[in-house]
Amino acid sequence: MNHHQAHQALRHADGWRKSSQSQGSDNCVEITTAIPGWVGVRDSKLAPHSPTLAFTHDEWRALLAAARTGEFDV
Repeated sequence: MNHHQAHQALRHADGWRKSSQSQGSDNCVEITTAIPGWVGVRDSKLAPHSPTLAFTHDEWRALLAAARTGEFDV
């Protein structure tokens, strides 16, 4: 499955769950791993109509590692 196909499949996937880091906040993301080999990410406030991002497992691990080391200015 290529990136475009995964993106389309993730938009309609089940199994979305809020980040464990949200702690009841409205400002959080939801993820799903319902499509094998892919991680979908969307804004929980706009779900299910939020734009969806699609990451391979390697891309997802790299994103999390970068976030943990403070690579992003948020």
